[in-house]
Amino acid sequence: MTMVLLTALGVGGATIVGAILGVIFKNISHRFSDIVLSFAAGVMLAAAVLGLILPSLEYGGRFGVVTTVAGIFVGAYALTLIDKLVPHLHRLVGTDIEDHQSSHHTSKVLLFVMAIAIHNLPEGIAAGVGFGSGNTSEALLIAGGIALQNIPEGMVIIGPMLSSGISLKKTFLIAAATGLVEIVGTLLGFFAVSISTAVLPFALAFAGGTMLYVISDEMIPETHHGETRGVTYALLVGFCLMLVSDVLLG
Repeated sequence: MTMVLLTALGVGGATIVGAILGVIFKNISHRFSDIVLSFAAGVMLAAAVLGLILPSLEYGGRFGVVTTVAGIFVGAYALTLIDKLVPHLHRLVGTDIEDHQSSHHTSKVLLFVMAIAIHNLPEGIAAGVGFGSGNTSEALLIAGGIALQNIPEGMVIIGPMLSSGISLKKTFLIAAATGLVEIVGTLLGFFAVSISTAVLPFALAFAGGTMLYVISDEMIPETHHGETRGVTYALLVGFCLMLVSDVLLG
């Protein structure tokens, strides 16, 4: 339980680390942030497949394939429903956010931050569910992938809030609150599979589906602004790093 709690704090704390970096490096280049986010996408892709989807097949038994496929689609569709209510990064980081003349600028920025907070919940659940398999090294790899993704996300939060006139103190507190949501999600995911191991295969696939959705629908589009070769290789490096880590850690 101590390991789960520390992991939850690490996953949520990564958003705060990103927020601190966002304050320090306000004018960081879009190109650099794209490469970091793409690298995180590769890490999360490997974590989703190796740490969640393949174990779901393994624990699913006779109907493992059916359970895993169903879990992936249910997880993805759950985020689709959330997106319909509150769109996420690449839908909100645009002209509406950047239009400083709009009287609704601050409210749109807060909507943007709320979207990140809401999407952090299923990501946290994915980190917590990973511990349900009993493979601590796999769970830590999954959590590490999510934490890496949270750093650039935390950096993204800072600029729009500061430019809308929100004070530095409030900006940092709001960013920290989005990380707190992820801590709650991690603990929820862990306790859900601890209560009933029967739901573990579906829960693992569900978490994998949410991660695949985030990667494909949000992270990759957010990195493809101009020349994409560099960010593509960054994704491959992240994926291979996780692959090698998984092999070495057994």
